[in-house]
Amino acid sequence: MTRQSITLAQKNDEWLKDQVKNEEFSSKSEAVNYLIKQAREQEAYYDYVRMKIKKGEESGWAEIQSAEEMLSEFKNRLKNV
Repeated sequence: MTRQSITLAQKNDEWLKDQVKNEEFSSKSEAVNYLIKQAREQEAYYDYVRMKIKKGEESGWAEIQSAEEMLSEFKNRLKNV
């Protein structure tokens, strides 16, 4: 594991110390690594959502349907699941 030296704002350092004191994490390093992991996973999720939105936008316009027609289509699709 790579060792780093970082400077923290006082409030962030106090929060990290509280996390260790309350035994949420065994060390400040563990807490920081956990937070970075969470940020990376969130970024990956957002990338996935952006990709799905882009794919949907690029697929073109959907045909206009009434609410009843949409409901009927959804129910028919559920039968096949």
